Amino acid sequence: MLSDVTQSTDLTPDGAKGTPAPVPVPNPASAPAPAPRAPGRIHRAWFVAAVTFVTIIGAAAFASLPGLLIEPLHTEFDWSRGTIGFAVSVNLALYGLTAPFAAALMDRFGIRKVVAVALTMISAGAVLTVWMTAAWQLVMYWGVLVGLGSGSMALAFAATVTNRWFVARRGLVTGILTAAGASGQLVFLPLLSWLVEAHGWRPAAVTVSLTALAVVPFVWLLLRDHPADVGLSAYGAPEFAPKPAPVRGAARRALSVLASAARTGPFWLLAGTFAICGASTNGLVKTHFVPAAHDHGMPITAAASLLAVIGVFDVVGTIASGWFTDRYEARRLLAVYYALRGVSLLFLPMLLAPAVQPTDPSMVLFIVFYGLDWVATVPPTMALCREHYGEDSAIVFGWVLASHQVGAAVVAFAGGVTRDVFGSYDVIWYASGALCAVAALMALVIRRGRKAA
Repeated sequence: MLSDVTQSTDLTPDGAKGTPAPVPVPNPASAPAPAPRAPGRIHRAWFVAAVTFVTIIGAAAFASLPGLLIEPLHTEFDWSRGTIGFAVSVNLALYGLTAPFAAALMDRFGIRKVVAVALTMISAGAVLTVWMTAAWQLVMYWGVLVGLGSGSMALAFAATVTNRWFVARRGLVTGILTAAGASGQLVFLPLLSWLVEAHGWRPAAVTVSLTALAVVPFVWLLLRDHPADVGLSAYGAPEFAPKPAPVRGAARRALSVLASAARTGPFWLLAGTFAICGASTNGLVKTHFVPAAHDHGMPITAAASLLAVIGVFDVVGTIASGWFTDRYEARRLLAVYYALRGVSLLFLPMLLAPAVQPTDPSMVLFIVFYGLDWVATVPPTMALCREHYGEDSAIVFGWVLASHQVGAAVVAFAGGVTRDVFGSYDVIWYASGALCAVAALMALVIRRGRKAA
């Protein structure tokens, strides 16, 4: 079973597994770790996962805003949708390209420091947009600053926490932490869309800034980098593992892991499928669904509420996917997920008929169906990275995530240009549906990962 593979190949960053043993091995690169102790009735790993979940929810506010800004910025500044889409594409590309370096930086400086700095950058970039007057400033503030900050808060954060704190239940925890982004979308989208319609886009940007900043002390006080920091082993590990020495040369390590992974076929198949995943979710639906629905007469608040409902079912689908990933073959799960997503996107242009209403049964069915599939691809993709790349899996997944965001960036820009040129989004919906079919076939080609003897 897949759970056997993940538990035998998915190691903590130091390559060891860990629960209480009589005497810990001292860490030569840091102050002595607390003596190992028995976990309480609820293992501390679950509290760390809860803190990570809440942190990702708080940071998710910035991800909810771009689709709501396209029409207001087009109206106020007369910027083309392609120009605005380009700023979003820079954000998405940097989000992905930063992720593998962020994972290595977490190994060097610790999770808390990297995440706290990332949230501060997000806050600064969001609030600076309030005073922008030119399109290059949108690219700089929202594209570069928020993109770099959000990249450090990417799924590599969830992967690092999971790898360090859990040996058992990794698939489930991955699903839960992945669902946190959708939960944040659920919390913030209706509020931000109401702010944009009632008070303009600037109060919404300030809300994003304050939310990201408010999470910083929460992270600093409650998050811990490694189980050994509190004298515990990882959840489900057979023995205590000391905290590894900080890994220097974060950039060099990220690039060396990429060079090694790039010589293997599974890496390119995972990167290709995940690029299509990003193109068909963050780049397409998250960025362009609200303006597309608005083109057909749906109020922005109603369209944003539908996107938030996608977030509700995304939570269910992603957690369920994590559960399935612990039990079934990951590559087959990916093939099913991409095939179903492609079918739903091919039907969307017909659902977005003139005067479409958010309560139309066909639209509700699409929202439920698509929501269950939104990021269900993440747990099996992480599991395949762990199967093939072991202790480097968090950094490899960071590079795979980079391809996800590059795919998202291309379609975020292409969607805006498509709307400018053809007057509708139909072409990009059909193209993305066809790409999902390609991703399903690619997933089936991925070979099985190595198993423990």
